[in-house]
Amino acid sequence: MRHLIYLVIGTFLFAISVTQFAMPNQLAEGGIIGLSLLLYFAFNTSPGIVSFVINAGLLAIGFKLLPRHMVYKSLLNVPLLSLFIYLTEDFGMQIPDTLLAAIFAGLLTGVGFGFIFRAGSSTGGTSIIARMLNHRFGWELTGTNFVLDVGIVLAGVFVIGPLYTMYTIVALYIGKKVTDYVLEGFDSKKAVNIVSLKGQEISEKVMNEMSSSATIFDGYGGFTKEKREVIYIVVRSHRLFYLKKLIQEVDSNAFLVVHNVKDVSGGTFFAPHHHHPLDPTTVPGYEERDREPELGQ
Repeated sequence: MRHLIYLVIGTFLFAISVTQFAMPNQLAEGGIIGLSLLLYFAFNTSPGIVSFVINAGLLAIGFKLLPRHMVYKSLLNVPLLSLFIYLTEDFGMQIPDTLLAAIFAGLLTGVGFGFIFRAGSSTGGTSIIARMLNHRFGWELTGTNFVLDVGIVLAGVFVIGPLYTMYTIVALYIGKKVTDYVLEGFDSKKAVNIVSLKGQEISEKVMNEMSSSATIFDGYGGFTKEKREVIYIVVRSHRLFYLKKLIQEVDSNAFLVVHNVKDVSGGTFFAPHHHHPLDPTTVPGYEERDREPELGQ
């Protein structure tokens, strides 16, 4: 039921971004919706009807080639998206600032896609074509889907002109970033690899002063031929500066590599009841009479 709600909300938001911001302001899109918008700008056809006809034709052609779960989800999502577009396509108003329209189109598209992907579905279109080409010719799915979307967007140069095509690219970029935030969350994290001769000291300082966990590996320098300790730590982005400062205090020659982390789950690192991974008093059910001396005492 939750996935169905996500699907309906996401599809409605995407449809609103198309009809209220893209259509009145000469902005296109990627995929079949983008193609239907270009046909609307060129021949004044209904994007809702055109997108439904094209997607229905693709599903009919690819019924025997596509995975059944993809067909079933498309049978719900494709008509729903076309219906929402058809019902709202006459209510859009032009915004004097096209860049502002592109920004809001990207925001709504990103949130909409985020909900759709969380529901385990898609908007059909070029992903259906990519699936069929993959089955028939062995073409790589992601690359084929990307090329098809880019081709449709670039075709907009001949319909809406290069300026509005660039605005469309801005909207698509914003939509991609917002989708990532919806799927991954706003609380970004960093993974830090630290190579140092003082790995134990750094680890203890991180645990005591930052209440964060650290994993230590044994490393071996290919050039120096010396053993080193490699510490792996995951911290929230806003605490990275403090972590660097802490490491500098222990070992000014430590080698650091910082990576962006898309998702962190499991373990006790971000568990709400474990403020300090090594402090037993933060474990639910701990009783005061069983308390043991704290570390360092």
